[in-house]
Amino acid sequence: MHYHISVTDPASHFLIITYTIPEITTDRIEIQLPAWRPGRYEIQNFAKNIQFIEAISISGDKLPIRKITKDRWEINTNNEKEVQIRYSYYAAIQNAGSSYVDEELWYLNFINFCFYTEGRINDEYRITLALPETFKIASGLASDGLNKLIARDFYQLVDSPLLASETLQKSDYTVRGVQFHIWMHGRLKPNWKRIQRDFRRFSREQIATMGDFPEEEYHFLNLILPHAFYHGVEHHNSTMIVLGPDDEGEGLYTDLLGVSSHELFHAWNIIRIRPVELLPYDFTKENYFETCFVAEGCTTYYGDLFLKRAGVFNDEAYVKELQVYMKRHFENSASAAQSLAQSSFDLWLDGYEKGIPHRKVSVYHKGALVAMILDLYLRKKSNHEVSLDTVMQILWQRFGKPFIGYTIEDYQNIVEEVADEKLDWYWQDCIFTNEPLETRLNEALSFVGLQMTTFSNGNIQLNVQDDFKAKIQRDKWLETRQILSDEEEE
Repeated sequence: MHYHISVTDPASHFLIITYTIPEITTDRIEIQLPAWRPGRYEIQNFAKNIQFIEAISISGDKLPIRKITKDRWEINTNNEKEVQIRYSYYAAIQNAGSSYVDEELWYLNFINFCFYTEGRINDEYRITLALPETFKIASGLASDGLNKLIARDFYQLVDSPLLASETLQKSDYTVRGVQFHIWMHGRLKPNWKRIQRDFRRFSREQIATMGDFPEEEYHFLNLILPHAFYHGVEHHNSTMIVLGPDDEGEGLYTDLLGVSSHELFHAWNIIRIRPVELLPYDFTKENYFETCFVAEGCTTYYGDLFLKRAGVFNDEAYVKELQVYMKRHFENSASAAQSLAQSSFDLWLDGYEKGIPHRKVSVYHKGALVAMILDLYLRKKSNHEVSLDTVMQILWQRFGKPFIGYTIEDYQNIVEEVADEKLDWYWQDCIFTNEPLETRLNEALSFVGLQMTTFSNGNIQLNVQDDFKAKIQRDKWLETRQILSDEEEE
């Protein structure tokens, strides 16, 4: 399979695409455009951005093509062995899951505009980009020559976004033999020494916790905008991050650290440790699952926790981040009717929009809080001998490494195996009902000298208690696994 992608008029934001399908053995074929993308569990109907489409034989004759669903077409091959699909796609949105082209930048998410041929989703895919001569490419895909990329199958292709520009900036670092690449596009002058130091710290801490890294290299693809923005999406050996404004202030840098640490942990949790309902992805329809509180909740919890353990955040900065998602849960959805599992399932319905009052909870915010409750409970029970780290490590060994999907029952069984007891209270109060979370949360927080206060006006405040024994427990909870040498810091 081959894709040729060009931009004849950058100001129009249209991609001009030729999709070549070789070795055809049937008189009819069907091509499918994805209806959604990994990392965003909602139907997005990318086909709405296709302006025109046609099918051409190898000799240049037009072939009959008929749309049979909103994003699926049937082609009468007229016994041709090779067919080309030519079409245009409007790429004019800049978020972490979209595509955008202009005179200065090509930002491509292949999931938006690449078809697969029914029955051949596991074929190899090759990409040729008609880029301006001065453009550099940032992508997790392997190079197959100048402006040519190769993916082992459609799944890898559409899980590998790309930035291309003359003005891309880059810095590299290595942790435990893994090569990390940080790419920046935008009007800013990165402090690479600081960025490398902090990224190396949290990368090393995450790998130390999980034991090893799923990939040989990893790309942080950053698009920095002049206006306020915050969005990141995980991919198999990369992440696409869009942030702003590009004022190079501390707020932008804190956002960069937070989203980067979060997305890196996804390299284990959801990219490889994946719910069985998502393995393999079915791009034609909703893939319902109840465990997004594991995929996103645990990852949200760990994103900031690793920054503290790695010494990137101090105690004050970490407590501030904890308070942020406490406020977002308790001030916005503490009295919601749905359980966390129900809201995970309903992501496909309205999980990424405000929705009606008091209906759903956030799998990110409440998910992070219940992950912390579980972590602190396991630590208190075992004097830090086991923790949520242990749960994630077992998930990685049993499900992530062999790349087999886990069920919600698998997750429950592993948690109770680590706890060495039934945890009916946890599943009942935190996961499967809409019980208020305040009591369970403060029980957990008291172990490490923290306490959440709810004021009569609904505001939330997280307080640090000056208790010597609790501080010892807090230090053990937040302790660093890996200390960098002076040479590594430099």
